Amino acid sequence: MSTSIAHGRLVELLERARGKRIAVIGDAMLDVYLSGDVDRVSPEAPVPVVRVRERRHALGGAANVAQNVVAVGATCDLVAAVGADRGAQILRELLDELGGGSTSLVTVDRSTTQKTRIVARSQQLLRVDEEEDADLAGADMARVLDAVRGAVADADAVVLEDYNKGVLVPPVIRAAIELAVARKLPIIVDPKFKHFFEYRGATVFKPNRRELEAALGAAVDVDHPDAVPATLQRLGVEHILLTLGDRGMALFSSDGEMARVPTVAREVYDVVGAGDTVTAYLAGMLAAGGTMLEAAIIANIAAGIEVSKLGAVSVTAAEVLDFVDHAAIPTVV
Repeated sequence: MSTSIAHGRLVELLERARGKRIAVIGDAMLDVYLSGDVDRVSPEAPVPVVRVRERRHALGGAANVAQNVVAVGATCDLVAAVGADRGAQILRELLDELGGGSTSLVTVDRSTTQKTRIVARSQQLLRVDEEEDADLAGADMARVLDAVRGAVADADAVVLEDYNKGVLVPPVIRAAIELAVARKLPIIVDPKFKHFFEYRGATVFKPNRRELEAALGAAVDVDHPDAVPATLQRLGVEHILLTLGDRGMALFSSDGEMARVPTVAREVYDVVGAGDTVTAYLAGMLAAGGTMLEAAIIANIAAGIEVSKLGAVSVTAAEVLDFVDHAAIPTVV
């Protein structure tokens, strides 16, 4: 049976998401872009010399999810770990420019995760990662736990955004989920391999196909998903939303229901950041009282808009409305 979402209902959910408070807990990063020209090879080694013309900073990781939450129209409380360094200062400034969101950043005894991309003629030549990704422990973890308790207490939905950089350690994951379950809040998980099976109790678990297959050690056939019910039980979550790139998404629910949400992308320029957009819209729509299927449909539309842009950028509720005013809302099968 095919289904969709009525235009009026979509508008209603986007309106109801405005002002909702989303707690985003996870690994924040600072993205640095150095853009310039190449007109010679270095005399020191066979590498191009880039003359930098522009330096740009952007929010990455869980901070990009926070940016997308604000674009939905909700407010965000970002719990993440940063260092006592210039990168953290820039990250705070970027978050504050969104209208707040830096008050729950926790300063820990390590550097802020920073990824620097060197670009020439719209082509990335090199990426330099500055990070410490060991699991947080001791006093640093205790401070993160304090921030989690404060953020979840005021939240309408909780996002756990894992990039394997050390914030989402098992005690933090368990505390966040227990607090959210006690308040009957929707819990959205964007997992990575290291703690893949630690999210029991979550509302929706959102891996991509490669991540799920790596964790299970087996291929996942979404056209004959006989193994998915057992995977749901093993994970202990209500829903799995499997992102499939240009094939859209597949939603599997613990009640045995399955739905395929086709992509709405017209042109794909850059898939960077699309997953963060999906996560933010899932949180916003579930906080607004939408069903899981409604949230998936709207998040899928937002992702289709995001991949038509260059880089990790946010998608506003107004853009989603404009899209559905000029195109059919996708039918789910």
